[in-house]
Amino acid sequence: MRTDPAISRLLKLRSGAIAIQLIAVISVYFLLEHQIPLMPLLVVIALEAVFQILSVIAYRNVSKAKELGMLMQLTADVLFLSVLLSLSGGATNAFVSLLLLPIMIAAVSVSARGLAYIAILAIAAYSILLFKLPQHSMHHMQMTSHFVGMWVNFVISASVIALVIGTMNRALHSRERTIASVREKQLRAEQLVMLDGAAAQITHQLASPIANLQLLYEELIEEQPNNEIVKDMQQPLQQCAQQLDHFRVLSSELRTQTVAAAVSLPELAQQITDTMLLQYPDQQLKWLNDTPNYSIANDVMLLPAILNLLQNAAFANQQAQQQNLELNWQHSTESPKSVSLIIRDFGKGFSAAQLAELGGQLMPSETGMGLAVMLSNVTFERLQGSLTLFNHPQGGAVAKVQLTVSDQVSETA
Repeated sequence: MRTDPAISRLLKLRSGAIAIQLIAVISVYFLLEHQIPLMPLLVVIALEAVFQILSVIAYRNVSKAKELGMLMQLTADVLFLSVLLSLSGGATNAFVSLLLLPIMIAAVSVSARGLAYIAILAIAAYSILLFKLPQHSMHHMQMTSHFVGMWVNFVISASVIALVIGTMNRALHSRERTIASVREKQLRAEQLVMLDGAAAQITHQLASPIANLQLLYEELIEEQPNNEIVKDMQQPLQQCAQQLDHFRVLSSELRTQTVAAAVSLPELAQQITDTMLLQYPDQQLKWLNDTPNYSIANDVMLLPAILNLLQNAAFANQQAQQQNLELNWQHSTESPKSVSLIIRDFGKGFSAAQLAELGGQLMPSETGMGLAVMLSNVTFERLQGSLTLFNHPQGGAVAKVQLTVSDQVSETA
């Protein structure tokens, strides 16, 4: 049964509780010969058993249950237990403190708001049981102060459990998230170190063959100056040499932690447009709004990181035989220190697995290992930004790049 762990634990506890309730009712009635309403109690237990069966069926294939479902289950437990206590002595029942159990479960299973709801519900149930207690028996037994004291003790116990266990559980979850985040960053850093070593090695190994090809080209052009094929070799060789020089510069700046000056958004938008026009002339970039007049934190990898996303978007468009890429800027007065670049393609979008993992680790895909997205994500995080990937409701994928606004503001729009 692939059930959510929290729901699964609750269902197992309830199964045991139903068995214990049935044994306790039968033992008290037949062995101890106490006068309790046997049939009403058995009916309530039977209804609880039916509810349990329906819950098991409903959650048998739910890997992640919503909090509302957990709250409904705990609410049912409080109500069933309250009815059973009401039929067997109410607030005078020695097992009335069992109403604390749903609060304990809620403290480690739901949010603070849900925990407060369950705690208030349990306290209200106890209060109703106390209020419904026959007044004549309370006066006759001179137990009014005792029962009120028990109620006060229950309220204090419920409050302490909700506050202490709830706080400890939230602190534990926060610590687990922090550890997971640190572990993920460490793993990603190790992958980047290996990639950096591999890239440096490949660059070094390519430098010699390209230099040899350049020498061969110079000899050929001297021997055959009018050969068109030989002339066509010049531009590709120059591009290879320029790219290698560019890689060396990037590597040097990254190794020395050189930070470039802040770049204005209009300048960045123009660089994006020019580069995409050269690399993907078949794709039409459509800016949906004007570029805001801001400057953002920048380094040597910012533009390549954005271009990585645009190249993936262009490839998705080509696969779907689409030619439009939509870009727009978002800036909210509620977050004046950040501005977002939204990139949308019209491809088939992301799968659920890709949305869960892209940007955090290497992922196999039809075109690679998700390396470009991971490197882009690392770049944005280094610049105090973020990358969010999601599917557009009307089709296609969306990459939301949040960038940090620099204190320096561009003077040109």
